[in-house]
Amino acid sequence: MNFKVVGIGEVLWDLLPGGRQLGGAPANFAYHAGALGAEARVISRVGDDELGRELMKQLKKLRLRADCVERDPLLPTGTVSVEVDAAGQPHFTIHEGAAWDNLQGEPAGRIAVSQADAICFGTLAQRSEPSRSTIRRLVATTSPRALRIFDVNLRQHFCPPPIIEDSLALADVLKVNESELPRLAEMFGLTDGERAQITQLIERFELRCVAYTRGGRGSLLFADGRWSDHPGVRVNVVDTVGAGDSFTAAMTLGFLAGWTLDEINQRANEVAAYVASCAGGTPALPDTLRALFQTNRPAVQAQEPRALKTK
Repeated sequence: MNFKVVGIGEVLWDLLPGGRQLGGAPANFAYHAGALGAEARVISRVGDDELGRELMKQLKKLRLRADCVERDPLLPTGTVSVEVDAAGQPHFTIHEGAAWDNLQGEPAGRIAVSQADAICFGTLAQRSEPSRSTIRRLVATTSPRALRIFDVNLRQHFCPPPIIEDSLALADVLKVNESELPRLAEMFGLTDGERAQITQLIERFELRCVAYTRGGRGSLLFADGRWSDHPGVRVNVVDTVGAGDSFTAAMTLGFLAGWTLDEINQRANEVAAYVASCAGGTPALPDTLRALFQTNRPAVQAQEPRALKTK
């Protein structure tokens, strides 16, 4: 499964109760895509400080290519304070003025995006300029054959409706969870139940797929007029940090490999459940999970290219 996959946005340290761990949804996404067999990169920016140097070492330790991670001479490496409740749900305090707010889109990143089979981006790294404009320029440079996944990933107050609407207009695939869908429904005036709201999002923004994750209740995928409803995989939850990002990575590789919706849903749930059973967002994945993603099926990029979506 030699697909080229890129996560664009924040890379940071999650300051968890048990210690400091690599974090940021795009970095988690890229790590899990790489762990499952893709050629994965993260495009982000760290400070020229001790935390930044440690973060680059951690990326190397995780075998996640860091040639697209920029260095900022002034702003510090990003950090997020994380508290985990009794149910294993994380609560984040995201500190502002981080290096990833100053993403420039240097040549290595532009080349990686232009060659990617899939990219994933979210809202948090678009909270300020110049990162917001940089991310949109990078998304616009993808190949017509590439998947553009928008993980809405709502955090604190950093998600004004115009950013979300513009991002949906650029995306092919939306990843949204059970706490985020009601907020999107209110934002865009979506009516009726979950399936109706998902259908309205598909139609309004001309999406290829919506992936709706529901925590312990599994996930719902909708694409090409078909539904896949998975009840989830039961595990003893340690924390859910990175579980959604691992689901997105597994789903992305399944789409690229041409799997059915049910196959994608099953395997993405298995990966996400394993991550939720571990501490932190980037645990080593067992060989049994990695083996599920070894396939020789035709890839999505063999299809006819489509016109790029623009704002």
